[in-house]
Amino acid sequence: MSGPLDRIPEPSALAALDARSREIFRRIVESYLANGEPVGSRSLSRLLPMTLSPASIRNVMQDLEELGLIYAPHTSAGRLPTQGGLRFYVDALLEFGGLGDEERTRIERQAREAAEGGYENALTRTTTLLSDLTRGAGVVLTTKDDLRVRHIEFVRVEPEKALCVLVAEDGAVENRIVAIPPGISASALTEAGNYLVAYARGGTLAEARGKIEAARDKAQNEIDELAAGLVDAGLAFWAGAAGSRQQLIVRGQANLIGASSEAQDLERIRLLFADLETQTDVIDLLHRAENGEGVKIFIGSENKLFSLSGSSMIAAPLRGADRRIAGVLGVIGPTRLNYGRIVPMVEYAAQILGDLRRGR
Repeated sequence: MSGPLDRIPEPSALAALDARSREIFRRIVESYLANGEPVGSRSLSRLLPMTLSPASIRNVMQDLEELGLIYAPHTSAGRLPTQGGLRFYVDALLEFGGLGDEERTRIERQAREAAEGGYENALTRTTTLLSDLTRGAGVVLTTKDDLRVRHIEFVRVEPEKALCVLVAEDGAVENRIVAIPPGISASALTEAGNYLVAYARGGTLAEARGKIEAARDKAQNEIDELAAGLVDAGLAFWAGAAGSRQQLIVRGQANLIGASSEAQDLERIRLLFADLETQTDVIDLLHRAENGEGVKIFIGSENKLFSLSGSSMIAAPLRGADRRIAGVLGVIGPTRLNYGRIVPMVEYAAQILGDLRRGR
């Protein structure tokens, strides 16, 4: 899809759109999804449920264009939605249709029949069926529940999303898009990856999580014991509300200078606090890598995984043991995909395949 794709409409401006502007914008998008052609003010005047002159419609279209929702592919042409406009339509205006009984039955029957020949066969057959039903390209990416890790690293791709790269001992590589806490630095992501490698090398992610949680509990116990001695001696006290980061407030530090054991205990506590924070952050990232929800709809250049700026991808998670993400099932096609019809179709197929995976 061509056009000014780099401009992202401001959420506050979008929220201010009145009902008339939203309806005109909706008709422009739906016309594009139906036939791929620009739509002009005269055509819109015949499509709208209210009576508006072409001049009034052109004024609204000018406002929509200034917001970055639509654009003119060439002079004196009608208007098409921008990538930002399509994203706004999908997120705020699109009404997803229900999946028909016939399609539901066909997907479930084919998946379950194919599963008699093995789960891989079910994946292949269901992906092919989705391709046939949607006129798009079916895609499936699965993960191994027992993947044994050789290397892990996190690479930021958006302010609150990172690519988690997992390299297995057998050389296989898995990439997972995971949510990350806002404000986390690139150095913290690097440190988390290095920390995980130290614990996960040769084991599974679940085993690594268990080891790190055990180390965190051990550090917490040591902090409690050392801090209790300082508090009893009247040299420190605990501060911080329940649920917040623990804080040890030291008073009378001059008194610690001549008491080497207390000074050593205080330094040890400081080191343990730093380690505890690292472990907590790493465990959080690990949970996100195991359970993270991917973006469901990628439009145009948002589709970084495939670098196809003129395409869209609709994807749904496949859930394995303990409801963790075990893969992704999706459909790739032009930005003119019938999102309202395809999203529930992909979601239902992913649900059936997830049930089959857990039932193996």
